[in-house]
Amino acid sequence: MAFKLDAIRLHRLEIPLVNFFETSFGRTYSRSIILVEVVSDGVSGWGEVTCGEHPFYNEEWTEAAWLLLKHYVAPAALGRTLASASESGASSAGIKGHRMTRGGFEAACWDLEARIQGVPLWQLIGGGARKEIPCGVSIGIQDSVPQLLEKIRTEVEAGYRRIKMKIKPGWDIDVICAVRREFPEILLMADANSAYTLHDIDHLKRLDEFDLMMMEQPLAHDEIIDHAALQAALKTPICLDECIRTAHHAEQAIQLGACRIINIKLGRVGGFAEAKRVHDAAHAHGIPVWCGGMLESGVGRAHNIALSTLPGFVLPGDVSASKRYWKRDIIDPWVEVTPRGTIVVNDQPGFGYALDLEFLASVRVAQETLRP
Repeated sequence: MAFKLDAIRLHRLEIPLVNFFETSFGRTYSRSIILVEVVSDGVSGWGEVTCGEHPFYNEEWTEAAWLLLKHYVAPAALGRTLASASESGASSAGIKGHRMTRGGFEAACWDLEARIQGVPLWQLIGGGARKEIPCGVSIGIQDSVPQLLEKIRTEVEAGYRRIKMKIKPGWDIDVICAVRREFPEILLMADANSAYTLHDIDHLKRLDEFDLMMMEQPLAHDEIIDHAALQAALKTPICLDECIRTAHHAEQAIQLGACRIINIKLGRVGGFAEAKRVHDAAHAHGIPVWCGGMLESGVGRAHNIALSTLPGFVLPGDVSASKRYWKRDIIDPWVEVTPRGTIVVNDQPGFGYALDLEFLASVRVAQETLRP
């Protein structure tokens, strides 16, 4: 269904996390989030820019994303009539990288089209393979092993189906060993966020003894070839995250044997259109995928739920309950997880949740409306 973009409104929010979250990149206590609101004939669609506050996960960070949206993405899109949301990425295709920024705009266009059509977002993107999303949780590096074990126990008792723990040199083998002693049966994965090199291959081989579901992104963000060498030496499946920004990257990684699993993050690949292409490439080769998270607010979380209804998302993703991260979310109702460790997909138009505009306004630190 064709629509014309009459305005693009940018919202910058500052929301404290319930607990700090630490990876090999550092520790985060709050999130600086940009929401992109696209408006057509009085109807708004919403997307979230999922980059971090600093350019450590990739080249993007919040302040740069705001400028890119204002000076490049929005001017190229405003006033244009799009035949469908699938065309929304074309206006910014000339921009090198910055997929999370562009993806926030693209996701907003998909939400807008779904709302105009009066259909749920998952239906518009071709999802619907499941009406309940199996959930896992991501637990950051803690101050002590007992603190980590207690956090894992809390999440297991809450029903989550998979535990992902962050690792880095000095916080890996001994810590995973302690977790396995305490929780011998849980689905457990380790996420390294590019903290190792091939020089660590003998060290990483020791992870094979712990029956991990997968090890995520152990090597650098641009090292598909090195990951192929590492995967050939390991029994533990490697899951690629930062390396996979396009379907072409996915095809290359699969052909080289660099991974056995792929994490698809909506922002990292630039939105729904490319996420679907990555999903289709993996699905065609029998490679399972799952939906990764970036400490999203309820808007980004709802988009991840829609994405996770595509058929290839057979592994529990990082789509967890709002209350794990926020004292109050910007959507109403919040995302909730059932006692069986799932999120029930709803059939409301668009991404499926109402915005808590009063709370959104209270945490907004900047706003700008752009017009043709």
